[in-house]
Amino acid sequence: MDHIKLVKKSFSSSRSLAIAGLVSLVAYSSPLWAQQTSAPAANVALGRQVLSELVAVKSVHSLGSTNAAKLVADRLLAAGFASDDVKVLAPKDFPDKANTVVRLRGKTQAKPTLFIGHLDVVEAKPEDWNFDPFKLAEKDGWLYGRGVIDMLGQNSAMLASLIRLKQEGYVPERDIIVAFTADEEAGGVANGVDFLLKEHRSLVDAGLVINPDAGEAAIKNGKKIYLTMQTSEKMFLSFEVEVTDKGGHSSRPTKDNPIYRLSQALARLSDYSFPLHLTDTVKQYFKGRAALEQGQIKKDMLAVSGEKSDLAAAKRLSREVETNIQMRTTCTATEISGGHAENALPQRAKATIQCRVVPGETQAGTEALLKQVMRDPSVKFSVRTAARPSPESAPSGPVRAAVEQVTKSMWPDIAVLPSMTAGASDSIYTRAAGIPTYGVDAMFDDLDDGRAHGRDERIDVKVFAEELEFMYRLMKAIDRVPMK
Repeated sequence: MDHIKLVKKSFSSSRSLAIAGLVSLVAYSSPLWAQQTSAPAANVALGRQVLSELVAVKSVHSLGSTNAAKLVADRLLAAGFASDDVKVLAPKDFPDKANTVVRLRGKTQAKPTLFIGHLDVVEAKPEDWNFDPFKLAEKDGWLYGRGVIDMLGQNSAMLASLIRLKQEGYVPERDIIVAFTADEEAGGVANGVDFLLKEHRSLVDAGLVINPDAGEAAIKNGKKIYLTMQTSEKMFLSFEVEVTDKGGHSSRPTKDNPIYRLSQALARLSDYSFPLHLTDTVKQYFKGRAALEQGQIKKDMLAVSGEKSDLAAAKRLSREVETNIQMRTTCTATEISGGHAENALPQRAKATIQCRVVPGETQAGTEALLKQVMRDPSVKFSVRTAARPSPESAPSGPVRAAVEQVTKSMWPDIAVLPSMTAGASDSIYTRAAGIPTYGVDAMFDDLDDGRAHGRDERIDVKVFAEELEFMYRLMKAIDRVPMK
């Protein structure tokens, strides 16, 4: 697949924007500001109410997001946003997959900032939960409900922050757009970000995108340790591989048995590690993460973060899944089938190979390498899910500075790390459209007890109140990032 060149980001600023950024930095650094980490009580109450309403909508894939989109639009209109600035849009063939796009008008015609957040949630079975998954519940300092961490909580924070800015009469330097979108979780055909970029580009065209769904804020042993700024994600790519033969009676086995041949090829893949490929983001991530580690791990992270990576250090880090997937493309078998009768030689065996490809590599190159590794010309390849190029956004610069500024204003000891995620998010669509995109969120979650997509999904009450304040400050800080 051809590379899509990342649009070079120019953040040359006018004198007024530079002064505004300096004033903002002073404000965020003041002692009184730093003492307050929760949003004002009225805004927290609004956020809780919105979250309760969104959870109750039950915006699972089978029911769609239209009711949630209308709920968001009604809240915005009631808060004083003009009807021309609040649009509810759905694909013609999927009226239940609606999206809401709102615009807070700014002072200039500079490219807007776009925030995105999906309204759909993963299905949940009430019999599996200790609470009704579609009714917000509070117990022992926790809020329970499907989607509270992924990502109805973040949507509530974006909506409440917009309303707070509107009530305060805040006029941004440039337009702030928020798109509340459909169909992210199920990988559906009506993905809202994809639809809006293709069919309503003028409504969401921006110079910069913030996606709270792609950020991570981590708690370990009850302590906040870091906040990541996602600058890139691996490309999702899958192949179907197949071996065929004429078959025959099981009493007359042959060496051409497709199950054996395919199994041997997959075993060779299992033993293979893709070449080391550390992007700028990953190097900066390891450099920052090293400060939180100790002993050999700290030394190894520093050793791979330099201009020339230490191969011995990389080999040691590769022993752990979480660090290994940061350093290379991965491909693994996820499905397998073969044969048609107990007493017959198989005529066909096939498997799915699912890859996560480091930005900068290609679909064609990955396929060629897989064929080389499996070393069997009888294995036929077909693309099941094509890769969508997802170029890396700059891991350092004014956006990161703004994120660090806001984070430090609330939690002075928290590290901000650029990150490349192995999973997929809607950022892939905006990056492919040539818009620099960053995953940023402060919904701190326990690394050892993450419940997104799982039973009894929950978020700490205090963390949710802090998320409301963080999002409000982030919207204002990102607005001051100089842009053409």
